[in-house]
Amino acid sequence: MELSTLIVSFFCFCSLITSGALGSAHHHHSRGHPTKLFVFGDSYADTGNVRKALANSWKAPYGITFPGKPAGRFSDGRVLTDYVAKSLGLKTPVAYAWRDAGVKKLRYGMNFAFGGSGVFDTLADLLPNMTTQIDFFENLFNESVYTKWDVQSSVVLVTLSGNDYAAYLEKGGTIQGLQGFIPRVVNQLALNLRRISEFGPRKIVVAALQPLGCLPRMTQLTSFQQCNDTENTAVQFHNLLLRQAVAGLNNETRRNHIFVLDLYDSFTTVLDRKNDTKGKLKFESPLKPCCVGTCAGCSCGSVDAKGTKLYTVCSDPKSSFFWDSSHPTQAGWRAVYTNLKSTLEQFF
Repeated sequence: MELSTLIVSFFCFCSLITSGALGSAHHHHSRGHPTKLFVFGDSYADTGNVRKALANSWKAPYGITFPGKPAGRFSDGRVLTDYVAKSLGLKTPVAYAWRDAGVKKLRYGMNFAFGGSGVFDTLADLLPNMTTQIDFFENLFNESVYTKWDVQSSVVLVTLSGNDYAAYLEKGGTIQGLQGFIPRVVNQLALNLRRISEFGPRKIVVAALQPLGCLPRMTQLTSFQQCNDTENTAVQFHNLLLRQAVAGLNNETRRNHIFVLDLYDSFTTVLDRKNDTKGKLKFESPLKPCCVGTCAGCSCGSVDAKGTKLYTVCSDPKSSFFWDSSHPTQAGWRAVYTNLKSTLEQFF
């Protein structure tokens, strides 16, 4: 199999579109503890922005662990956003698509992340890229749904999990060309971070790229036995440039307020150890996903015309690190977050 085919095969892609109406927020502000979480990014952070008709995240068996039914998260349960909110002592912020669900829902911030999106357009302009997500936020800010004080007492989470690279290769980009494309992606991400920073949030947490070569979409080629080093080398280049960009931004503003969340190191640590840091969870075959499609072109959540399942689910999602071909289980996210929690809480 050619390397380009390999790379395309492991990225998370969903054809998704946005929807919704508007509400007005209930404002809280304190100088001490962060009062709100605002989120931008993709499926690693999305908690329900994708239209129901367009993504498997709204189909069984997604959400079986939490909240017990499909709810738009790309996992069996909680995702990164939920863990970051919890460590801030906040409830998970409402998804942008559900922003008209009442004033009370807006008090913990808002999640603008859409599964499948990137810093550039990824799927024929069907998905709001990160610039557009920030536009959504700015509109709410301009309409005083959120005030300057809300933002200044907030933390922002930004995830970028590889969809730009998948789109690049799908559109005919080459492996050789990736070396020039990676800096473009990171530069655009840095522009987005600078723009978010200008709204004045207290802290910004930006996720480093996870080891894409370890996603089940890649490791299925070795029966879920080993990661693809070529992919992971490209990821390390992305992460190096991201760290340099963040150091530059922190230097520019003379505020050490942007923090790189090292998902690469945390994923790798959990996958190598086959458990979380406390040793409570065991992942016997950490590269093998819990939920897998049972036919060519089938994925977790696929059904045929009669509604027959075209996937299988493992007996205990807690024993799997990965849920589907691209996303961790709730237990996987918990293990990843446990590794990062202490450094992140010091930063907050």
